[in-house]
Amino acid sequence: MNMNEVINQLNNRISLVNSYISALSEEDLRAKNNAEVWSKKEILGHLIDSAQSNIRRMVVGQYQENAHIIYHQNEWVKAADYQNYTSKDLLDFWVLLNKHFCQILRNLPLENYKTITNWGSATTPMLKDDLVTLEFVANDYVRHLDHHLRQIGMTI
Repeated sequence: MNMNEVINQLNNRISLVNSYISALSEEDLRAKNNAEVWSKKEILGHLIDSAQSNIRRMVVGQYQENAHIIYHQNEWVKAADYQNYTSKDLLDFWVLLNKHFCQILRNLPLENYKTITNWGSATTPMLKDDLVTLEFVANDYVRHLDHHLRQIGMTI
């Protein structure tokens, strides 16, 4: 997917998620099948963390080759306590971050698409697959987003 397609996909997801989440009850958003799985609110929170991390990758990656930007998803979700956010604030935060991500993609110079960033784990030695282009990060962001939107019951 080229960057314009990524931006179009994200704008589409913003609209779909806004409608879908707004229609769910607080009970539905907080429900958990067991203590080990995330609720819909926590999944949306994880997507907020993902947006923040990928925004940082896209920005830092433009001026720092091989920038190493990681995050530990379970720790972030726990620290943020998304289960106790108001649903409106959580949704508004996610929407604004994704609009911001689109703005960064619109401003990304073509020559930076192939810039390499390192998104490998801090707990393992660096692997070849840890080095990815900013273009890959943008495309994978949509793939990752869609995976989690299906988890919360959306049809993408």
